[in-house]
Amino acid sequence: MSFPPAGFPEVRPRRLRQSAAVRALTRETSLAPRHLVLPMFVREGLNEPAPISSMPGVAQHSMDSLRRAAAEAAEAGVGGVMLFGVPAVRDAIGSGADDPDGILNVATRALASEVGDALVVQTDLCLDEFTDHGHCGVLASDGSVDNDATLERYVAMALAQARAGSHLLGLSGMMDGQVAAVRRGLDAEGFTDTLLLGYAAKYASAFYGPFREAVDSQLQGDRRTYQLDPGNRREGVREALIDEAEGADVVMVKPAMSFLDVLREVRDAVQVPVWAYQISGEYAMIEAAAANGWIDRRASVLESLLSIRRAGADAVLTYWATEAAGWLRAAER
Repeated sequence: MSFPPAGFPEVRPRRLRQSAAVRALTRETSLAPRHLVLPMFVREGLNEPAPISSMPGVAQHSMDSLRRAAAEAAEAGVGGVMLFGVPAVRDAIGSGADDPDGILNVATRALASEVGDALVVQTDLCLDEFTDHGHCGVLASDGSVDNDATLERYVAMALAQARAGSHLLGLSGMMDGQVAAVRRGLDAEGFTDTLLLGYAAKYASAFYGPFREAVDSQLQGDRRTYQLDPGNRREGVREALIDEAEGADVVMVKPAMSFLDVLREVRDAVQVPVWAYQISGEYAMIEAAAANGWIDRRASVLESLLSIRRAGADAVLTYWATEAAGWLRAAER
């Protein structure tokens, strides 16, 4: 009997990488269309979609183009859509946010009717798109964001969105107690089945820039008094645990790619589903590098999404949702 020469490896992990079939069979993390949620912007007064210059391939939608894009997402097998409204008129308290005839609530009714049986229609519950100062809440006399006054506005906004047919409300404002306040308000009006997504670990990131263009943000200053400091990992986990205790059905980590460590720890800490948002700046960087020929666009997009899933996300909000879903379905054929 002969033996391998001394020094040859006794353990050979490469056996599990020897062919595409073996790699597919032993892959630890999967990515499917159902794992993806498409964020969408609808702007009041548009007759045609308006491209967003800092986010190639993404547009502010008219009502007609919004319906078409949502139908395409449903056909591709995407799990859901997240709606953001861009109103024509703003004021200090974001009155358009809970106006039944405001752009976001009108769009929600339209999509709930159009695609509500095929995917989860979700709505952003935050005041920043609707205020003339661009903050996520009501301002106090000294210019600071008044947490408790803002909660009252969030409850009104939640009821308007639920009445419009939203399946899931994305509480993205980062106010203390927002999940508990909205849950109580919804339950009191009989909306016990409306889902709440708590943006639990939402960080004050440098990568939000293109989103500000997408929603025509009026923000002056920053949001560091309510969004998390990027240096704080444990605080993100704490916020997720608080949101879970207050009744969040799902919790969010945002941004995704630069906070994968937080995402992993949140996934390990809570029992509810955990989602992550691949934000505008993360999208724009990949698009810019691909446009310059520096990286393979399709491979980079799919790898980025897989990395977010691998870190623990049960679903990923991404502007590539429909396109990536198409690639994934084609690969299965």
